[in-house]
Amino acid sequence: MGKKGLLERLREGPFIGDGSYVFNMEKRGYVMAGQWTPEVVVEHPEAVKQLHREFLRAGADVLQAYTFFASDDKLNLPGHAAGKITTCKELNERAIDIAREVAGDADVLISGGVTMTPSYKQGLGKEAVQSEYRKHVEVFMEKDVDFILAEFINQVEEAEWAIEMLKTTGKPVACTLCIGPTGDYSDVPAGECA
Repeated sequence: MGKKGLLERLREGPFIGDGSYVFNMEKRGYVMAGQWTPEVVVEHPEAVKQLHREFLRAGADVLQAYTFFASDDKLNLPGHAAGKITTCKELNERAIDIAREVAGDADVLISGGVTMTPSYKQGLGKEAVQSEYRKHVEVFMEKDVDFILAEFINQVEEAEWAIEMLKTTGKPVACTLCIGPTGDYSDVPAGECA
């Protein structure tokens, strides 16, 4: 009998996610506040493995590959050194390999994640934004993650574009928004964001 997937686990009851890689790595001195790009996956993989181990021991049902802000457009923003060190593809490959290595035989799922892109903020349009997500997805499919998470997206329109693109994979897709009581960053009311 194979491992239960995300949707089956959700039907059975609570599903425990892992914690915040960004803030934990920042507190440990591995990522720079404000930029939060995950080059730590390349520069200090043992630190990422240790954090995965901690989440696994704490009872997480998923280990999310540390791919937050790993899009090429984010890695190559002015003032970011990450684009000189790695690419979206390389970073995603390593992040998934690290998560899978730590998971070993544990009954946990491996997820790949995407988040908001500078291409959206720069107004480059749906095609450019989805192109950035597609770079992630190519690796997620090659590495056969169990599901894909679009996380911490603060514009509902970008979240919709992300979900639309991610659903083309046939993998389960989850999404979290970064909105407040009044809505998203474009003033779309919270009720309409839902």
